[in-house]
Amino acid sequence: MERYLNENFGQVKSKYSPEQKLKQWRELCGIVRNSRRRFRFTAHLSKRHEAEALRRSNQEKLRIAILVSKAAFQYIQDVSPSDYFVPAEVKAAGFEICADELGSIVEGHDVKKLKFHGGVNGIAEKLSTSFTSGLSTDNDLLNHRQKVYGINIFAGSEARSFWTFVWEALQDKIFIIDSICAFVSLLLGITMEGWQERAHDAIVIVASISLAVFVTATNDFWQYSQLRNWEKEKRKFMVQVARDGFRQRLSSVDLLPGDIVYLACGDLVPADGLFVSGFCVLLDESNLTGESEPIMVNSENPFLLSGSKVLDGSCKVMVTTVGMRTQWGKLIATLSQGGDDETPLQVKLNGVAAIIGKIGQFFAIVTFAVLMQGLYVRNLKGNPLELVREMFKYFTIAFSIFVIALPEGLPLAMTLNLAFAMKKLMNDRIFIRHLAACETMGLASNICIDMTGTLTTNNMTVVKSYICMNVREVTKNNNASGLHSEIPDSALKLLLQSIFNNTSGEVVVNKDGKLEVLGTPTEIALLDFGLSLGGDFQAERQAAKLVKVEPFNSTKKQMGTVLEFQGKGLRAHCKGASEIVLAACDKVINSDGKIVDLNEASINQLKVTVSQFADESLRTLCLAYMELEDGFSAENPIPASGFTCIAIVAIKDPIRPGVKESVAVCRSAGITVRMVTGDNMAAAKATARECGILDEDGETIEGPDFREKTHEELLQLIPRIQVMAQATPQDKLTLVKHLQTTFNEVVAVTGGGANDASLLHEADIGLAMDISGTEELKRI
Repeated sequence: MERYLNENFGQVKSKYSPEQKLKQWRELCGIVRNSRRRFRFTAHLSKRHEAEALRRSNQEKLRIAILVSKAAFQYIQDVSPSDYFVPAEVKAAGFEICADELGSIVEGHDVKKLKFHGGVNGIAEKLSTSFTSGLSTDNDLLNHRQKVYGINIFAGSEARSFWTFVWEALQDKIFIIDSICAFVSLLLGITMEGWQERAHDAIVIVASISLAVFVTATNDFWQYSQLRNWEKEKRKFMVQVARDGFRQRLSSVDLLPGDIVYLACGDLVPADGLFVSGFCVLLDESNLTGESEPIMVNSENPFLLSGSKVLDGSCKVMVTTVGMRTQWGKLIATLSQGGDDETPLQVKLNGVAAIIGKIGQFFAIVTFAVLMQGLYVRNLKGNPLELVREMFKYFTIAFSIFVIALPEGLPLAMTLNLAFAMKKLMNDRIFIRHLAACETMGLASNICIDMTGTLTTNNMTVVKSYICMNVREVTKNNNASGLHSEIPDSALKLLLQSIFNNTSGEVVVNKDGKLEVLGTPTEIALLDFGLSLGGDFQAERQAAKLVKVEPFNSTKKQMGTVLEFQGKGLRAHCKGASEIVLAACDKVINSDGKIVDLNEASINQLKVTVSQFADESLRTLCLAYMELEDGFSAENPIPASGFTCIAIVAIKDPIRPGVKESVAVCRSAGITVRMVTGDNMAAAKATARECGILDEDGETIEGPDFREKTHEELLQLIPRIQVMAQATPQDKLTLVKHLQTTFNEVVAVTGGGANDASLLHEADIGLAMDISGTEELKRI
């Protein structure tokens, strides 16, 4: 039996199963009482084909629209303005453009219409919004805008009523056959004994069938409601929005046309919109257009489509179209009808049900044959009506054996158990996007954990610094403001300039009139450090013009900006992993605030300082700058060498409470826990020891060394690896693939950055952290 199950029902994987395998097990199920009910929580393969055909059709339409818009842009001066009249109801509401016109501009990448309406600035005026303050938070005004332009909710598939489930329950073959047998038996009884003797039987039969149908329908409707609510939760996510001049986090479903949204690398575009400002923005629109080539978004190509992903850069976007008016809204209703793949256990339980059903069918036939043989021997020439009645009685007995032996509810019970597990995990702040993850997680034999934001709290603070060739502590007793007098003015000015200009974070004034720091935990720690040194974020930003930004990514492990000072030329600032930025430096600021060349002694001193910080489980960042020649263009890359080291800051990220105990529990359960991180080796080893991941016999390796190993060496090395440091996403992916294919392990992986998307996609279980994880990862 086990071999039969593995051969016919054991080929379905927890993720991305081939369609052929999904079809195969359905065909082997044999007799099914009610296919609509039995396969309700499995993938609807025919609907998937329809959805894919619709997706391809829309992709082609969008691709043609984009190509036409690019061609039109070259001849825009020769095109006469389009005729557009504002609908009376829109004008009466105080706006100068309707939802359909906005949708056609962005969806069709219509440069002609955009220019006719005055460009992005003109659209903002017609929507009564501001790039700096956004929309008003007045509920009446927001409701008014919502009535005109709609809400950002994707309808999905149409909700099914309770009576739909009653009708499905009536399709059950068991109910149909039982009903036929009961009514035939009743007719025979009435014919032989009269209506008065059999009236109560009729009432009992109708009541029993009605009760069974309504109980089944009620249970199914409850399950459907729970899973539908779960589907709605899957589509919600938080975005950064400006309203009333304040940055705030808002649910994506509350967005309205005119909202100013802030997007960064790894974010999903929550609604159709227009680019307002930003740097180096690359979009992945493959979900919509089918084009794998990233799209550069800027003032010349300002169109952003809902459902696309930000691959690089950061920007400010004005929302123009929401909900079902967006291209993604039109697609998602059909795309969701295909359903999620069934889990391996669901498939095997269907296989068990099929086997038991066949066994029950065999014994039912044998029982009926034996009873009929007895009837033939005992009363072949009896009363015909009595004979027919006995035959139906025996058929009912045999059929009851078959019904009892057919566990149709077993696969449905499994789905319900997974749903309960999902609900319980949600109470522990763990949101499950795929039901199969509840099942697969119980089979995990290896966990590859990132350090920052997973083992640590991601609540970072600067605790030490190396400025002007001296190590200085930043504690509550000796806070950063005390450093102000110890650092030469020239060095302090450069440090604050670097902190406040070379950042993806922001310092804003909140509703309470207090300063609030926004950004990633690392950026928040640096900006807090700059503020405590007496710096003024807005003053530093206004003192220079931002010419170029090269955002941080996991390949370069650094971020760079170029500033232009009126009458003082250009200056580049760089910050990132200490070992990388220091390699690009040839000068340093000494204790007197003067710039001196780096010699062997000072280089060694810097390296020793970085190593000491790392041994204390501190993350280090190096800040540097260089003066640029007047001929530098924003199109040129920022130079890779010739920098002057300003400072090295050490950031403390405390270990999460209970991590060491959790690692010990996993190990006692036979699960291997490995740390795979992009941080340097010293910090990784210190943290791994503190968490109980690294022991005396454990192997540690750096990403560059791991890449150089041969296949034979990896076979010997991988089982012993407990810590991999300075690892790129490709290194992590290689490790996971080897564990899955070579060692047949079930691998769970945590990830946070946008570059971890392929890693979480490949792993058996992908875990995106709520604090550090991008929205793209949370949807894998």
